[in-house]
Amino acid sequence: MKRTYIILFLISFSFSIFAQNRLVKYAKPIIGTEKMGHTYPGATVPFGAVQLSPDTDTIPYAYQGKYTGSVYQYCAGYQYNDPTIVGFSHTHFSGTGHSDLGDFLIMPTVGKLQLNPGTADYPENGYRSKFSHRTEIAEPNYYKVELEDDHIKAELTTTTRVGFHQYTFPKSNQAHIILDLMHGIYNYEEKNVWTFVRIENDSTVVGYRETSGWARTRTLYFAMKFSKPFKSYGSKNYSPKVPYRGFWGKFDQTENFPDLAGKQLRLYFDFDTEEGEKIDIKFALSPVSTKNALENMAKETPNWDFNQVKQEGQNLWEKEFEKIQVKMLSDADMVNFYTAMYHAFLSPTVYMDVNHEYKGLDQNVHQATDFTNYTTFSLWDTYRALHPLFNLIQPERNNDMVHSMIAHYDQSALHMLPVWSNSANDDWCMSGYHSVAVIADAMMKDTYTGNAKHALEACIATATHRSYENIGDYIDKGYIPSEKNGTSVSTTLEYAFDDWCIAQLAKKLNRQDIYETFLKRSENWKNVFDSNIKFMRPKLEDGSFKKDFDVLQTDGQGFIEGNAWNYSLFVPQDPNGLIKLMGGSKKFVPHLDSLFTMHLPDQFFEHTEDITRDGIIGNYVHGNEPAHHVAYLYDWTNQPWKTQSTVRMIIKKQYHNGADGLGGNDDCGQMSAWYIFSALGFYPVAPSSNQYALGSPAVVSATVQLGRGKILKVSTKNQADENVFVKNVYFNGKKLDKPFLSDEEMASGGELVFEMSSKHP
Repeated sequence: MKRTYIILFLISFSFSIFAQNRLVKYAKPIIGTEKMGHTYPGATVPFGAVQLSPDTDTIPYAYQGKYTGSVYQYCAGYQYNDPTIVGFSHTHFSGTGHSDLGDFLIMPTVGKLQLNPGTADYPENGYRSKFSHRTEIAEPNYYKVELEDDHIKAELTTTTRVGFHQYTFPKSNQAHIILDLMHGIYNYEEKNVWTFVRIENDSTVVGYRETSGWARTRTLYFAMKFSKPFKSYGSKNYSPKVPYRGFWGKFDQTENFPDLAGKQLRLYFDFDTEEGEKIDIKFALSPVSTKNALENMAKETPNWDFNQVKQEGQNLWEKEFEKIQVKMLSDADMVNFYTAMYHAFLSPTVYMDVNHEYKGLDQNVHQATDFTNYTTFSLWDTYRALHPLFNLIQPERNNDMVHSMIAHYDQSALHMLPVWSNSANDDWCMSGYHSVAVIADAMMKDTYTGNAKHALEACIATATHRSYENIGDYIDKGYIPSEKNGTSVSTTLEYAFDDWCIAQLAKKLNRQDIYETFLKRSENWKNVFDSNIKFMRPKLEDGSFKKDFDVLQTDGQGFIEGNAWNYSLFVPQDPNGLIKLMGGSKKFVPHLDSLFTMHLPDQFFEHTEDITRDGIIGNYVHGNEPAHHVAYLYDWTNQPWKTQSTVRMIIKKQYHNGADGLGGNDDCGQMSAWYIFSALGFYPVAPSSNQYALGSPAVVSATVQLGRGKILKVSTKNQADENVFVKNVYFNGKKLDKPFLSDEEMASGGELVFEMSSKHP
């Protein structure tokens, strides 16, 4: 059967549709559905180190020493409503609430040379250009747009480590390609620590840039080759004057000078072009050296065949999409599902060269002898569903990711696992030590092939690092005092869950002493539960609860990016214990019902960038991660059918086609992983457990390619938009009497059948 390969990038462009002779089953992955514009419509291969995309403005992180709030919209560099494109840079984060990167921006122009990017209001004063969504085409590993001011067609594609540009010029004897080494996302004047550029010959340029931003010490090397020799080149150094500059003033470094260095550099390369002439650029990255960047380029793009590189990258995407083949009720649902698949496979990102060298946390060069090294670990988000999804359908990759975390620990001067890993740095963003949840989950599911004893030691060392974010107070008191930490309650809750994960790992490894220690620590959530009001609440150093407290407020109440209503349900390791303290199902169910039906006034989240009205249903904040498991808690009550209706309601309200299709940050794939699991009909409420909670599948049917050659088939009977309730569910022909499926059953494959109904039992 011939199927159509339809590609949308999460933004409503003039979407491209094209058919291939191969069998393909997916439809319309979109790229930029987030309300806050934190995804990008560029070219990349799955988990690629190069994520090549247009950037649409140059909003600085700070102005006159104060944070520029509007910069938050540009976490991924691209805003759908912007009228201009500044250029095309090679590194981006997808769906994060903080940012960095935007390295090595390239922009083609014709006419008078301009090295300033200009402004959105006056683009003619710089090298940026107006553009229209009518000329944008976005497909996996391909992006095309018309740069209207200079009538240049820009096309982008990639390999894992190489960005491949193709620019079609008009006839001109003043054609330029600008390389802006000052540009960056979340940029500020002091961010560039140093930049070096070396012109090797009339078509090859190499160099590096070191920045100090979210990642404190980040160095990235590059190699750049043109398909056509440039006739001349030059640069401008915008670096601030310093007392000592050596004796380089003997040279004119502004024109045709091959050895450049400074904090703030922009370069240009001049060409004569005929009408419709194409100039291609291959731009390779390396975390180690320019030599390695050249080797990456030679190995991954040995020729100048743009279409071949594009096709090979799209073949990689097709291979990934084939891991889950679904039939849905509508084309819109198909778009949502494969958009989620696309997003889930953007990160973590490969962080090593083709020779397996990479820069470690110690800033030395290491060799990844038996694994692929990864970075971009947004662990506060992705431990919840993305890594559990990888354990199911990407076990080899997740094994490599855990190896990368252990390598990070081995290189850490603090002897800690990663919290937010970024390019041989830890950004220390958000709370918890959730790498232990990823490691434990991988080991509980027999995904990790490394030294289990050493992995457990790394988890324990991280969880007992007393100087990190009040771990000492947490160990001594069983909670973090409110006076010590502004997110004392949520951090206590997150530590407690991570401790439970360590306990499960210790039990698997027959370390009863460690199991008992961390199992006891995992009950620390009870220490911040106020039984009088039935909410988690900040506790003071003296053991009393904070008096001035608002369960709806998201700011200044002891929680990070959430309020007491959502966080009071964050006990994924012990839903039964939580329900008991809340008064049993009789009290808990109405409480949970009200979360989804009450109204949360804007005043209670107006100071929190990551929470917007679009991501809220009642007081349930789906647009941020801490409550992603909450809809499944009904499964532990006497009304599990409410999980079914609630999950389907969330899917309908929070996942749409178009420019505002997601109500919050995708956060490196977590929002999308939630959708994939939920659409299939089950969810990992507590990673590291052996249990999936069942919900209400949105698929008509699905074939899931599990690791190790196993296949899970999901099918539904009487599937319809109104049939959100599950009348019966069968696994391999056996009727299930509880709304749960074990990991052992799931991993062995088989057939999961849901009988759907419009009425609950």
